[in-house]
Amino acid sequence: MAPLRLRIDGRVFRDEHDREITLHGINVAGDAKFPTIPDLPSHVAENFFEGDTVSFVGRPFSVDEAHVHFARLKRYGYNTIRYVFTWEAIEHAGPGTYDEEWIQHTISVLRLAGEYGFMVFMDPHQDVWSRFSGGSGAPMWTIYACGLNPKTFHVTEAALVQNVYKDPITFPKMIWATNYQRMACQVIFTLFFAGREFAPKAVIDGKNIQDYLQDHFHNACRHLAQRMHEAGGLENEIVIGWETLNEPNRGMIGWHDLAQFPSEIKLRKGSSPTAWQAILNGSGRACEVETWEFGGMGPFKSGSVLVDPEGQSAWLPTTYDDTFYGWKRDPDWRLGECLWAQHGIWDPATDALVQKNYFSKDPRSGKLIDYEYFTNHWFMDFYRRYRDAIRSVFSGSVIFCQPPVLEIPPALKGSPDDDPNMVFAPHFYDGITLMTKKWNRIWNVDVFGVLRGKYWSPAFAVKIGETAIRNCFKDQLTAIQKEGMDYMGTRPCVFTEIGIPYDMDDQYAYKTGDYTSQTLAMDANHFALEGSNANGFTLWVYVASNNHKWGDQWNGEDLSIFSKDDRPLPLSPFSRNQSTASFDNTSPSFSQSQTSEAPSVTPSTLKDSLSPHAMSSKTSKSAEPGSGFRAAEAYIRPTPITTCGDIVSYGFDLRNCVFKLELITPSATSENAPTEVFLPEFHFPPGNTTVEVSGGKWQINIGDKNNGLIQILRWWHAAGEQTITVKGVIQRPGLMLDKEEEAGYIEQCQQRNCTLM
Repeated sequence: MAPLRLRIDGRVFRDEHDREITLHGINVAGDAKFPTIPDLPSHVAENFFEGDTVSFVGRPFSVDEAHVHFARLKRYGYNTIRYVFTWEAIEHAGPGTYDEEWIQHTISVLRLAGEYGFMVFMDPHQDVWSRFSGGSGAPMWTIYACGLNPKTFHVTEAALVQNVYKDPITFPKMIWATNYQRMACQVIFTLFFAGREFAPKAVIDGKNIQDYLQDHFHNACRHLAQRMHEAGGLENEIVIGWETLNEPNRGMIGWHDLAQFPSEIKLRKGSSPTAWQAILNGSGRACEVETWEFGGMGPFKSGSVLVDPEGQSAWLPTTYDDTFYGWKRDPDWRLGECLWAQHGIWDPATDALVQKNYFSKDPRSGKLIDYEYFTNHWFMDFYRRYRDAIRSVFSGSVIFCQPPVLEIPPALKGSPDDDPNMVFAPHFYDGITLMTKKWNRIWNVDVFGVLRGKYWSPAFAVKIGETAIRNCFKDQLTAIQKEGMDYMGTRPCVFTEIGIPYDMDDQYAYKTGDYTSQTLAMDANHFALEGSNANGFTLWVYVASNNHKWGDQWNGEDLSIFSKDDRPLPLSPFSRNQSTASFDNTSPSFSQSQTSEAPSVTPSTLKDSLSPHAMSSKTSKSAEPGSGFRAAEAYIRPTPITTCGDIVSYGFDLRNCVFKLELITPSATSENAPTEVFLPEFHFPPGNTTVEVSGGKWQINIGDKNNGLIQILRWWHAAGEQTITVKGVIQRPGLMLDKEEEAGYIEQCQQRNCTLM
């Protein structure tokens, strides 16, 4: 086994020369959420329920195509990949049956990632449990194991699933996430994390359903790790770590009143049943439930709707062949009946809720449960089992710990779980932009501050003006990191998901080639990442199959930095003509968040500014359709690769095309281990770049045996506080690289056997 390619030193990563490493990464890939055979993006219904016979071989792309994608991502400056895979990809055929062909494909793709120099950490991805409950992740058989019938989820609204939606193109944007508050996810996540406590009758093959599901999940991940270990050359050299389950959810654990919607849950859209109403709907009863919409200031009640399953149940009928997968269900767990009725929560004879607070206390201790309690008990129990499963194969592997999103992290500081090889791996999205699909330059909200009670009233969390919005993002990311340190101890923080929707303003950019909104939003997010001094990030997402009609091919999301319907970025802006695409030069998103202009919104005009039309940042329609290149100028940015000593601060001023890095180091750099910065040719073309340093010597190279064909600035400097400022060329976006030019670049990469630390 090779030594770790990087090591953790307190709150930073370091290489063998003790230089600080910055993880500048991306998620690969979003379409790994669904199979290749048959090709089943979330808008396709045919063969959807044939979940046992699918194949994920070819995700995230074929081995032959991998050169194209890795060369492209390398040229964009990424050095890290969060490798997206699902439990379903490994174990879709049934409990304990692993897809060895997919595993070997994964090993081959990972080897190629290593040839291109990427550091990889594995992400066992899930969204609202499974494709069959409206998301991704777990195999179909896990739903049957829980006693549920996925074929009736749509009529009972136990889950909203685009594949079976009457008109997939009209599937409401981002409504998939509300499945966490619908019956299927409420049941399954409760069983997965705390079945022993809350569903003791749910026993299968002599195990409680909690242990049955978790054992299979951990064993599947361990089996993948074992095959990678046996293959050799991956462990620690390419695969630097493993992340825990993506975006875990507590189900109903800690819900204090099943008849009330918890106030702490902020996402409500479409029909919005209480847990009690979801239980009734799931058993075939009709209920009138509230409907909600998501506006500029968050969700608001819009009315009500009758949800009538007409007697159909989300639970498996007694006629179901429960021997199909080879398990044996305990006789006390009866099919054809609601599991919660079997535990006395409600009475089907009278439809009366008997124990509304059933999930409010820990049956073992009688203690009241909140999300923090859930995280420190049931989530951490899961985490320890996952960590131990991975490290039984990848000894000493870095574990990227991802607690529930935006919840208080587990209290590990000073405990036996205060692991020196653990990374805090939170997520962050600008929820207003994500849900409304508009970049609002006028106002935004400090969501994290609201969640942590920072404001006396949510009205005070509103930030006015683009400068304030950008600083608000930076402050939220900084606060998330600090909270992680306070609770989990001193360790690196890597934001393993952050990104923007590209189909803003009713796909305005796709019609005009004008990606102003996307550029402003993407630059604001990177400004926040750089300003917060995070140890790294993996942007969500790269999807090779993205197109303008279906986006990422999953639930209407469209966050991929690449699309088949857009132009790739040019190698250098001075080797071809400028296009006519334009952006707004007055936006402070292209500056260091400084402006002398007074905001156009005041408390007296705020209400008018919240209207949908005020949230658009469209500019003139000067661009021809298809001439944009997907706001690449905002995400292809200079960034530190390896830094001698410690980074004090760094950032890229896009408007003025200026990069600045400040560091402090206890000793001078050695000749073979300077500070290194990725310097994209697009912004910093040879002959048109100036460098100012506080001292020492520097050199800009394009292509060598260690860094392939990307442009690297190397800086040899003395000890102490040091500063470097690099100025490139201010330009308009919209430049194009045609297919032949990109193909030539990829061929050069393959010939040079490119690598990048």
